Amino acid sequence: MALLYKADPTRGLEWKALLATKAPDLPVHVWPETGDPAAVRYLAVWEPPPEMLTRFPNAEIVFSVGAGVDQFDFSALPAHIPLVRMLEPGISESMVEYITLSVLALHRNLIDYIADKAAERWKLIRLMPAAQRRIGVLGLGRLGEAACRKLASFGFPVSGWSRSPREIEGVTCHAGEAALPGFLAGCDILICLMPLTPETRGFLNATRFAMLPKGASLVNAGRGGHLIQQDLLAALNSGQLSGAVLDVTDPEPLPKGHPLWAHPRVIITPHAASMTRPETAVDFVLETIRRHHQGLPLEGLVDRQRGY
Repeated sequence: MALLYKADPTRGLEWKALLATKAPDLPVHVWPETGDPAAVRYLAVWEPPPEMLTRFPNAEIVFSVGAGVDQFDFSALPAHIPLVRMLEPGISESMVEYITLSVLALHRNLIDYIADKAAERWKLIRLMPAAQRRIGVLGLGRLGEAACRKLASFGFPVSGWSRSPREIEGVTCHAGEAALPGFLAGCDILICLMPLTPETRGFLNATRFAMLPKGASLVNAGRGGHLIQQDLLAALNSGQLSGAVLDVTDPEPLPKGHPLWAHPRVIITPHAASMTRPETAVDFVLETIRRHHQGLPLEGLVDRQRGY
């Protein structure tokens, strides 16, 4: 019985060292090392190995080492093998930091001040109180809820949208397609934290941007596939949107010369918003394995019909 890790190799070695202490009876292999493929029972992967289940026929659980699972082909994963997304606290904590950073950068006019610095221009912009800057979060899962709570603590009016109804203290929650226009009309800064599914691919498009107040801004920390990039560029160039912070793109990285690289109203980071922390991730994995062996419900179990 062994675990195979296939993601960032440096962090893989950290996983291996931690598991050697916490679960010394569980051999750990870091890709491309696999040991005896027949002995692999657990796979912790970002991008699955080719022919994953043919290669490892005795797999019992597949873990995504991140919060998303859109990189998996569900049809290639038999229904009896649980697919579990990572729920360790480091992902949520680092995502909340990134969303807070992005919202405050937009709220406090950082894009303008960066441009002024480059132009050697000293120009004061009048402050807008947080209470007058309306924040909207698309996606109210674990990450979205945590972001909403933190942003509300700054005094921002925070609203959220999800496909199914949610209740979050201090947050105005909207649900369903019919509620989307009203939700977007009240967003000065729109944050995307939705999972990427066939229904949400291309969700951030010209139609939705037109529903936002003129001069609104965007933070996309979901997936690059959520955004129609040409629609974003058109909205920025027309002034419908005043700025964007993008942690994800499609493809990643953007090709050299892509207009988003040089756009003065766009900040880009290299899919760095949140990262799994090995020290807490291995605890989550071991607890999930324990619950699996005891026949208990698994936290983070992916609903393949919904796609997350």
